[in-house]
Amino acid sequence: MRVLLTGSSGWLGRFLAPLLTRAGHAVTGLDIAPGAHTDTIGSVADAGLIERLFAEHRFEAVVHAGALHKPDIVRYPAQAFVDVNVTGTLHLLEAAVRHGADRFVFTSTTSLMITQAIRDEVASQAVWLDERTAPLAPRNIYGVTKRAAEELCRLTHDLHGLPVIALRVARFFPEDDDTDAVPAGENLKANEFLNRRLTVEDCAAAHLAALEAAPRLGWGVYVVSAPPPFTRADAARLKGDAAGMIAERFPEAPALYASRGWQLPQSIGRVYDPSAIERDLGFRCRTDFAAVLKALEAGGPLPFAHDPGYVPPKEMNRLAGK
Repeated sequence: MRVLLTGSSGWLGRFLAPLLTRAGHAVTGLDIAPGAHTDTIGSVADAGLIERLFAEHRFEAVVHAGALHKPDIVRYPAQAFVDVNVTGTLHLLEAAVRHGADRFVFTSTTSLMITQAIRDEVASQAVWLDERTAPLAPRNIYGVTKRAAEELCRLTHDLHGLPVIALRVARFFPEDDDTDAVPAGENLKANEFLNRRLTVEDCAAAHLAALEAAPRLGWGVYVVSAPPPFTRADAARLKGDAAGMIAERFPEAPALYASRGWQLPQSIGRVYDPSAIERDLGFRCRTDFAAVLKALEAGGPLPFAHDPGYVPPKEMNRLAGK
């Protein structure tokens, strides 16, 4: 298929573009920053550019991974989030309908499910989060605009029949967390594979699976995260004795963590449940917490990326004044 990939220079795009190509698709990359997989430099907020690209390339599919993200809140005004995340998504959806594309995959985020109360972990037990979680009350402009974009995707499917899959992906960024500092770095990322993280490779693979399944499903929203080694029945104990539960499920974990000077989480306040995407699309992340422990035991490289110095290409361009 002829596929338009937005965000082709970003962290996900650099893994997703070659994966799509290996699957036999002809990929055109669009991003505001140059990159190895970017063919056109420009913004999804530019309606004229989007129309020109569709007219020239006759795209059969769109994978919309380009966006302003949560760390961008300190860099850009709220209007920029609306322009890119909402208006840009609308431009792409409308062009896809006008030009007869037959599928659309939207990169959404689990962040839009996190209310301030969930963020503050005020509940007496771990909050179990899946596609049925409601009411949705995103706590920042990033979540609000992603939620609005999801609704545009749903509405476009309802009105025009365009098959659309929205993927609420968990954390896969390589840099350090911009809010949580203890534990830091690789330790934090390893812990998050218990409840709220996936690798960028698995994230890319989920998009390919969604692209293939979209015409069959028509419309769907799916949480994408590494499968947690817990069930809803564990929610109360996770809040007060996560380390104990982890040690029971993974007896090797305490010693492996101690050998690195790492800390197991004492409390887990939320768990993302990706069982729906496994049920409907047959997709399951390959890397989970067990894979992290296996890597620690083998003394080899960790199965996830960690780069505290990572700077998104768009920010490198902005800082350089381009």
